[in-house]
Amino acid sequence: MLEEKLKMFENRLTKVFKHRSKIAARRGIGCYRVYENDLPEFPLSIDFYEDKLYVAEYLRRHSLTDDEHAIWLRESIGLMSKVLAVDQRKIFVKQRKKMSHRSANTQYEKQDAVQEFYTVAEGGLKFLVNLSDYLDTGLFLDHRLTRQMVKEEAAGKRVLNLFCYTGSFSVYAASGGAKAVTSVDLSKPYLQWAEDNFRINLLKNESAFQFIHGDVMQYVQTLKPASFDIIVLDPPTFSNSKRMEDFMEIQKDHAALINNCLYGLSAGGVLYFSTNFTRFVLDEHKIKATSIKDITKATTDFDFSGKLKRWCYKIYK
Repeated sequence: MLEEKLKMFENRLTKVFKHRSKIAARRGIGCYRVYENDLPEFPLSIDFYEDKLYVAEYLRRHSLTDDEHAIWLRESIGLMSKVLAVDQRKIFVKQRKKMSHRSANTQYEKQDAVQEFYTVAEGGLKFLVNLSDYLDTGLFLDHRLTRQMVKEEAAGKRVLNLFCYTGSFSVYAASGGAKAVTSVDLSKPYLQWAEDNFRINLLKNESAFQFIHGDVMQYVQTLKPASFDIIVLDPPTFSNSKRMEDFMEIQKDHAALINNCLYGLSAGGVLYFSTNFTRFVLDEHKIKATSIKDITKATTDFDFSGKLKRWCYKIYK
């Protein structure tokens, strides 16, 4: 029975890899998703980080014992190694739980303490990724096109990156010639990670590039009018960190959060807003914008087409 399922998996993985690897090679992309939960018997996402694989197993109900599951996982990894031509020692596996949006911020919590970072390239830039210590790697591959959009508009602009995580949007903006880039996050380790990403890209300008440790919900309430020309806002679905003054729930709080950002934008400024909350509905009538453009499809690249569960908007002041 397992052999039959593994054969199905092998056929599917071979097919998608043949297709996506050609596109990636043609476009010079070394970090991309090759498989995303295509078969219910193999609830996995598989990402290439150049010569390494990052595999996330989605928690699901199954009838396997612990020993049977261990065999299934071992055989699956062996098959990935064979089809994708990656040494098993370069395959990193994590179990990603299906969780309610109220616990979504746990994806940022540390899972291990290996502290082994690898440098990968994207868009002619360098980024540090960690494939062992967290559920997420430090570089969200699904925003590849969104980052490029920001870079292309950043020249001479003042850019604010909120919930900046490891600063990939900030690096793109700075490399695009931004006049100033401010990155804000509640996590000191992620802010340090962001600074390290600037360092490896030789982006050094202490007066122009600022990294602020703070609660974004509080920070946006202090924005002065016309402080920034571009703002990137990619918040977690829900956050109740002990360091926050209050909890945040994106469906309930997004309109106020967006309006605070719009207040801090210059006339004609742009806010890039994204959320991974699958049941999200934008409260357009509450948002004080001149226009709102849904760019979800425009920011969905080849390796996430038909699979991406997030929304992305370009909101103009």
